[in-house]
Amino acid sequence: MLCMRSSNTRYYRGSEPVIWSFLLRNPQNHGYPMKPSENQKVPIASLQQFVDSRSKVYLSEISPEDKPWDKHRKNAEIAESYYSGSDFDKYAERMSFCSLLLEFGFNTTQDDTLKLKLWSAKFCRVRFCPVCQCRRSYRWKAKMYNVLPQIVEKYPTHRWLFLTITQKHVPITELRQTLVEMNKGWQRLIKRKSFPAVGWMRSTEVTRSENGYAHQHYHCLLMVKPGYFNTGYMKQPEWSALWRDVMRLDYDPRVDIRAVRAGTSPTALVPELAKYMTKESDLVADREWFLELTKQLHKMRAIATGGILKEYLRDMPEEPEDLIGSDGDGLDEDLGRLLFGWRSQEKRYKLVN
Repeated sequence: MLCMRSSNTRYYRGSEPVIWSFLLRNPQNHGYPMKPSENQKVPIASLQQFVDSRSKVYLSEISPEDKPWDKHRKNAEIAESYYSGSDFDKYAERMSFCSLLLEFGFNTTQDDTLKLKLWSAKFCRVRFCPVCQCRRSYRWKAKMYNVLPQIVEKYPTHRWLFLTITQKHVPITELRQTLVEMNKGWQRLIKRKSFPAVGWMRSTEVTRSENGYAHQHYHCLLMVKPGYFNTGYMKQPEWSALWRDVMRLDYDPRVDIRAVRAGTSPTALVPELAKYMTKESDLVADREWFLELTKQLHKMRAIATGGILKEYLRDMPEEPEDLIGSDGDGLDEDLGRLLFGWRSQEKRYKLVN
């Protein structure tokens, strides 16, 4: 029998009437309209009936947009196996319990369809746990999508630049020292009179090259005064020369500088700024590289802010290990909740029986 949860958090089993949200999401499979007319009653289907119509019911089937949960948890198992038996064995123990159960509620979208929304789960908060890394990125994105429009409204004539700084690849064992030197160079950069930003956000990304070297680079959002393009404007070669100078390099670094079109919000840059510090495919590509990455980046900050933006984008507090209701704003409590459990052999989240 299927297990669900009602709005008063008690568990029910069997054919308690639930919702037809699943049918709304895939009307072509069930013959129901996506949106009923005003005089049309919404068909009510029990969750048990929905389950009985299929041999297996997975989270990715019910809510395709939640399919990434399967990938993140699958990669978390790989990362856990890498940590197991290493100097970071304690991380493996914490990750073994991470996101094993996901409890979802429902909310109504603007077009009157229903969608799943995470209500509660337990997370390990290990930095390079793929699940928790995704959650951290999600929270930064949510914060930036909320804050940037406020800044634009307060400073409507200011302009925005997107700066990417790349240096030569280094052996993974030299990554920490390289990032320390890059941060020192950045501090020298923002003190230069030629540095135009009155506010900035800087995110660090590290990728794995084919030969196993670390490819470290910065993605930076710069807020500049309205007159920047008339006075003090710097082209790409000037940015490259400036970074070479503050870093005291013997080569010309790769620098990409782009302006956000006047009158356009910088929110389009959020996915690039708040993405993972290291993409999942790199995390699970090689055990020794992964363990060394963990060592090299221990307690190093992924995101830094300064100037005006620091007032709005302060450090993000860690998500609690026991998430209860944090994602649940706007849930329809009358529709109950669904519990999904991770099935390791199947590598998918499945409704709890």
